[in-house]
Amino acid sequence: MTRRVVVTGMAGLTPLGDNWPAIRARMDAGETGIRRMDEWDGVYDLRTRLAAPVPDFSLSDQFSRKQIRGMGRVAQMALLATDRALAGAGLKEDTALLQGGRLGIAYGSSFGSTKPMKAFAQLMEKGDSNTITATTYIQMMSHTAAVNMGVLYGITGRIIPTSTACTSGSMGIGYAYEAIKFGLQDVMIAGGAEELCVSMVAVFDTLFATSTRNDASGTTPRPYDKDRDGLVISEGAATLILEDHAHAKARGATIYAEIVGFGTNSDGKHVTQPNAGTMAIALQSALDTAGLSPNAIGVVSGHGTATEHGDIAETQATRSVFGRAVPIHTLKGHFGHGLGACGAIEAWLGLEMQRENRFVATANLETVDPACGELDYIIGQPRTIDTEHLMTNNFAFGGINTSLIFRRW
Repeated sequence: MTRRVVVTGMAGLTPLGDNWPAIRARMDAGETGIRRMDEWDGVYDLRTRLAAPVPDFSLSDQFSRKQIRGMGRVAQMALLATDRALAGAGLKEDTALLQGGRLGIAYGSSFGSTKPMKAFAQLMEKGDSNTITATTYIQMMSHTAAVNMGVLYGITGRIIPTSTACTSGSMGIGYAYEAIKFGLQDVMIAGGAEELCVSMVAVFDTLFATSTRNDASGTTPRPYDKDRDGLVISEGAATLILEDHAHAKARGATIYAEIVGFGTNSDGKHVTQPNAGTMAIALQSALDTAGLSPNAIGVVSGHGTATEHGDIAETQATRSVFGRAVPIHTLKGHFGHGLGACGAIEAWLGLEMQRENRFVATANLETVDPACGELDYIIGQPRTIDTEHLMTNNFAFGGINTSLIFRRW
């Protein structure tokens, strides 16, 4: 017997703010989080000078220096998002649940903090280990966010680190959903985080996949647009608290949505070239899990990297599954590509928009690339859409595909 899984808490940090009202207001004002990184000039040999950083934040009011000294920026952003989500769910002070073994974590990032890598590089290049400390590896390991949160809250349930590049956050939500659905846990902390680092930017710059509109940051990235010229890397974090429905109902929790579908697979063909055929299978798998026909989905939150191969493969896959011009948008025009964080941020904000029946247009999308799938792209102005079901999709290097379906509560 499987169980129903609901969302009882959600929070995050983005380049446009750390709460939905503020983010919505800046979106409505036509703002995006993309900016020119003047500090990179003369320092880094990159084609792009664009990124979307999160404004400064502090944990000092909530946590002691001892509690966070082993955390790099990525873990700190994850912790702040999680602390707020737990508080919103009414679980932050529930020590018995947090430490009782029936609450776990499924959380991801592409990498841990990148700055500590320099200490190990210095050791390998110069034989000097003087800059390696007791926390250097802890900060840079890919599961740093998950395990640091686990230790801080004393969580004794299962830890599922999801380091799957651009699907790290959505994979965390999907695996958390399955852990509850099949009775392995009652509550899960789920999501993803990523910190901005020039090394992450270089990965895509080397592939000529970054936008170089360096003096026109407000016009890029341009997902699905015929004039796109590449992606923009960003950072952030988002956490959803997932819970067995009966457990949430028994304690009188506020429920925001229900997860009804999750599909994931891999292309098995190429590390960096997406495959529309297997993408479509992942989307169909989510629909099958939910027991829904494509007509039940009112809006698709797309991946929308603003790269040619990615945009075309994704939209062609979506069209093949839906067989109609389903409404679609992506948030990457506003936030850039948050890598391991994007799937979680897009799920969180997608739920906020679903609750308001109002979905923002894809920023910077003006003329859809004719090679993209025939879909109903939300362009120009926000659109009022009253939908019971929202699908959110993400795709990653390695050919890893994910699709989540949320039912409005």
